[in-house]
Amino acid sequence: MKLPFRRRSVPTLPSGSAGEHAVAHELGRRGEALAVEYLTQLGYRLVAANFSLPVGRNHRDAVVNAEIDIVAYDGPTLCFIEVKTRTSDEFAPPEVNVDRRKRRQIARAARGYRGMLGLMDAPYRYDVVKIVSGAKPEDNEPRIELLKNFWSDEKLRKRSWYDARWD
Repeated sequence: MKLPFRRRSVPTLPSGSAGEHAVAHELGRRGEALAVEYLTQLGYRLVAANFSLPVGRNHRDAVVNAEIDIVAYDGPTLCFIEVKTRTSDEFAPPEVNVDRRKRRQIARAARGYRGMLGLMDAPYRYDVVKIVSGAKPEDNEPRIELLKNFWSDEKLRKRSWYDARWD
């Protein structure tokens, strides 16, 4: 009797494993440190980093926390800054990952931050710092770019189902 052939697999780290997560976390942490240094050189006054706030619940009733990477002042304007770090931009630029869901989460956290500190009438904006750097710190000089006013609250408003777009 012939037994079916079974291929022996070579053990590998599954996608999303602790090893991959640690590398991505380290890259993000290094990117945030570079962004803080870059913004300081541009004259921003840093107020907070990694500000986290519960902003609601998801469809499974789990608490959803939103994090703002950097809160800083650019002159009189309060800036809520998202930092996106990638090892390469061959596939897509880093700012592509600041999608509509992420923007809404940051805007909700920013509204909570402004409300807590009584800054509801103060001028504010949302910026993105994109960093393209090698996987290791010694690989190459990182490219850093600040995208000011990347989105606004008006662009995030949900439209009503009853809006007549064809009129």
